[in-house]
Amino acid sequence: MERLLRSELRTQKLKHISNASGGCINDAASYDTDFGKVFIKFNAKSEAKRMFEGEFESLLAIESTNTVRVPSPKKVIVQSDGSAAIVMEHFNLRPCRRHQAEFGAKIADLHLHNSLLLKRKRLNDVRVGSSVDTENGVRQFGFDCATCCGFLPQKNEWADDWEKFFLRNRLSYQVDLIEQEYGDWEVRELWPLVQQKIPKLFVGLDIQPALLHGDLWRGNIGETDKEPVTFDPASFYGHSEFELAIGKIFHGFDDAFYDAYHAKIPKAKGYEERLLAYELFHYLNHWNHFGIGYRQSCVSIMQKLIQ
Repeated sequence: MERLLRSELRTQKLKHISNASGGCINDAASYDTDFGKVFIKFNAKSEAKRMFEGEFESLLAIESTNTVRVPSPKKVIVQSDGSAAIVMEHFNLRPCRRHQAEFGAKIADLHLHNSLLLKRKRLNDVRVGSSVDTENGVRQFGFDCATCCGFLPQKNEWADDWEKFFLRNRLSYQVDLIEQEYGDWEVRELWPLVQQKIPKLFVGLDIQPALLHGDLWRGNIGETDKEPVTFDPASFYGHSEFELAIGKIFHGFDDAFYDAYHAKIPKAKGYEERLLAYELFHYLNHWNHFGIGYRQSCVSIMQKLIQ
């Protein structure tokens, strides 16, 4: 891989600095090159190319908003055996503590960015360009390529309606995977009732597509001396509230984050119940990634939603 990295990055210098955390899915390391330090994630799975291409496009999309700081993506490199790597800007990061309020405000700015574009230019065309129309805004929910929350691809086919997108492209897809793998009778019985309840959660809401990080939990944020940084996105255009669910499950954000965020995007009526539905997606996704240990959380949330 190092020979390929030298060639693809067009660098004579490729000095290994240190290994780093690539999460529970990837290996990662930092290198010094002719043009400075880079951070590289590696994966040997057959899904690696799709996963890293989705991350690359997610980073580009977020970076283009000039709101929250992300590592600038450099390249996705694929070997003949199917293994792949993604190369990006290097940061010396520590856990995000000092910049929680700033981070909350910047995530709100990210979520508001597309709505501001749409207000500025009311166009008939839904999408312009291959990934994100940074000049005119996006009117639908979805993304121009698959992105992976973990290693499973998210179904990002465009939809005009968020409620339908959330049911079809997020919850139904996850439930179908569980049915195929586990054939769980309780989920099978609860799921039709949940499907009937979901539309009621969105009555009276005017949901504008927001560019989301998509996997915003404490493991995917850090800070430098100057600013907060987020990474490992699984982006798509969705409901801004969806972003906050996984952070509630795994914590990592303090009151300063939420106060700054909600000062710009206040909670709408029914927020807590919708957040529960969004948590359900992440618990289902974790069940499909990591196994039966997440089953009871899924069943419990489904039961709460239909009460």
